[in-house]
Amino acid sequence: MTQSSVTETSSLNGLSKFFLYSKKLVTGLGAIIQGFYLVFRHRLYKDPNNPCNTRYVQHFCRQLCKVFNLEIQVHGVIPREPALWVSNHVSWLDVAVLGSGARVFFLAKAEIEKWPLFGKLAKGGGTLFIKRGSGDSIKIKEQITTFLKQNIPVLFFPEATTSDGSKIKKIYGRILGSAIEANRPVQICLICYVNQDGQLDTVAPFVGNISFAEHVKKVLEMPKVTAHLMALPAIAVQGHTVESLTQEVQTQMIEGLARLQQKVLKTSSSTLLAKQS
Repeated sequence: MTQSSVTETSSLNGLSKFFLYSKKLVTGLGAIIQGFYLVFRHRLYKDPNNPCNTRYVQHFCRQLCKVFNLEIQVHGVIPREPALWVSNHVSWLDVAVLGSGARVFFLAKAEIEKWPLFGKLAKGGGTLFIKRGSGDSIKIKEQITTFLKQNIPVLFFPEATTSDGSKIKKIYGRILGSAIEANRPVQICLICYVNQDGQLDTVAPFVGNISFAEHVKKVLEMPKVTAHLMALPAIAVQGHTVESLTQEVQTQMIEGLARLQQKVLKTSSSTLLAKQS
């Protein structure tokens, strides 16, 4: 009887997963088709980096968040002034989350432009492709400076790698020099993924030795997660060097994430006792 129950449960789980993946496949394909529709309906491919096009990118990102069972909650106001945007980096989901709340274009590796289907969609949606590799950092900064001078809002992740979302890693600020050269402010926007228990979610972060395919599978199966977004006051670049601006961004991101976590995370009784002792 126990064996029969186990078999029945396994088959039910398998059936549930089948319907879940089928639903996600349909909604995912629907979002992609809708993305191409926006690109061709509004002829975004003719001027993909026109700042006005960011509203279509935002709509597409919101559809992707629905596919991945992410609810976006914005704290305060997300500005729309031209700036160099930076954010903490937790997962590949960050692009959809940030794109849902902020009207920005994203940086991506030049190789992605050659990807079938997704490369064309990303290009039509205004993704800024940059060449990475040895000796390319100066060229990247020059590219971004040009974008910023044209009032194209660009976002990058200065930590250069993902974290579990609990803290800010070391900031690499060479690209921040683009904001100084273009005389555009730096706009910080922070992300915090929270599960249904009010704690930092452990599924959304893309960390450790897990493969991308395996992580996508886990994300598709995860319960609803709330992605909290909070923009900080823009940092004026006048009077800053790259080093001082990097330190300022590091400090503000650390303090800002702490404030956001204090606002959205449920504090357990054990944590309260630890803080009081």
